[in-house]
Amino acid sequence: MTILVSGSLALDHIMVFPDRFANHILPEKLHALNVSFNITSLKTHFGGVAGNIAYHLRLLGEEPLILAAVGEDFGPYAEWLDGCGIRRDGLRVLSDVRTAQGFATTDADDCQIWAFYEGAMARAHEARVQDVKEAIDLAIVSSNGKQAMLDHARALKERGVPTYVDPSHGLPLLSRDELVELIEGAAGYFVNDYEWSLTLETTGLDEAAVAARCGVVIITRGAEGSEVRADGDALQIPAVAAAEVVDPTGCGDAYRAGFLYGLAAGQPLDVAGRMGSLMGARQVAVLGTQVQRIDLEAFRRDYAEVFGAAF
Repeated sequence: MTILVSGSLALDHIMVFPDRFANHILPEKLHALNVSFNITSLKTHFGGVAGNIAYHLRLLGEEPLILAAVGEDFGPYAEWLDGCGIRRDGLRVLSDVRTAQGFATTDADDCQIWAFYEGAMARAHEARVQDVKEAIDLAIVSSNGKQAMLDHARALKERGVPTYVDPSHGLPLLSRDELVELIEGAAGYFVNDYEWSLTLETTGLDEAAVAARCGVVIITRGAEGSEVRADGDALQIPAVAAAEVVDPTGCGDAYRAGFLYGLAAGQPLDVAGRMGSLMGARQVAVLGTQVQRIDLEAFRRDYAEVFGAAF
């Protein structure tokens, strides 16, 4: 299957703060916030939401096609994608800007503070769905430049492609009407617990009204598992205990890849949710967003061991 993955490609600079943000941020002084965190670890990884999702889909044997814009400094990342067997023909290379870059600081509670430089991502709408001539079986529109998210979702829906929307970091960029448009007619809507609350606040809709506008709503809740809402039912998906908790960066992207793989394989929603949960647990046990190693056979064994049933 061709799974189109629209979203950011970025360099992720991941920093570790060996304390709790809560110990250094005074709630009564948020209006005059001025804090500094002494970082003990800094690593740069290939990332971006689209890159992370595509990487994990490829691990499971799928053929992701990334639709994104990148900058003049993309050479090393391009070599990495080639080595992973991930296609680059959906990328638009812009020679006058740099590739998007994310700066994440993670504390001892696995809370994160992100800063993000848009770079080429601000022009991601220049990589067009209309230029993809082959059949697309499944798509996800993930965090990206606002115009790209809107344009890509519209074009994919018009083309009749089952399209999942996942604005994540880009959610605050969207107006009420833009967010409702993204959700309307989508095959599904991915959010974490915080983003679900923000969705309800931004749209002014209740949970049932949001869910009625798309095929399925998937809400991830970290260690509390996830919830898959469809046809008025709410499936509770258990969390999978990680071998160790190293870094939560990219955990949600890995979950999405596992879920999409399940859909592509024709699995029911509860099985797809468990696949997402398993991929997320494996991701949280490593440092970096595109570093874990697993193939489909190992994934099958892990799934059977954790859930007591094969797929």
